[in-house]
Amino acid sequence: MFLTIHGERHYLWRAVAQDCHILDIRVPHRRDRKAAKKFFRKLLTGWAYGPRGLLTAKLKSYGAATRDILPGVEHRPHRSLHDRTETSHQPTRQRERHMQEFKAPGHAQRFLAAYEPIAQPFRPRRHRLPAPTYRHIMAQRFQIWHEVTGTAAA
Repeated sequence: MFLTIHGERHYLWRAVAQDCHILDIRVPHRRDRKAAKKFFRKLLTGWAYGPRGLLTAKLKSYGAATRDILPGVEHRPHRSLHDRTETSHQPTRQRERHMQEFKAPGHAQRFLAAYEPIAQPFRPRRHRLPAPTYRHIMAQRFQIWHEVTGTAAA
């Protein structure tokens, strides 16, 4: 996915775990090997273990960076298998429209890095839940949110 900021194209890279949790977000200016290596290095910082497999788009720089940074990891470049990452871009597009675009790459990076982990618990898989269960889950999550933030329920 790409973001257009002041007429320049910036790319939105997102690492998503197998359970649809967003691990990291980066907004690089280029899509080359150097940017991909930096993305993988920052993603793996602080982790005690590495991934077993890596599923990416067919961009060649991903393969080159994977060979350098993660030599023992199975890399599967595929066009449609990474749909989990593609669908995770939809809330970003909605926020971008609501905010009338991002003003700077750093602004996009800071906002998305803070917004996505907070918004994630409030997006249960609605299509898999009956309405009463969905309402109950959301009530529990909002109650926990109000306890953690110290705000009163509206």
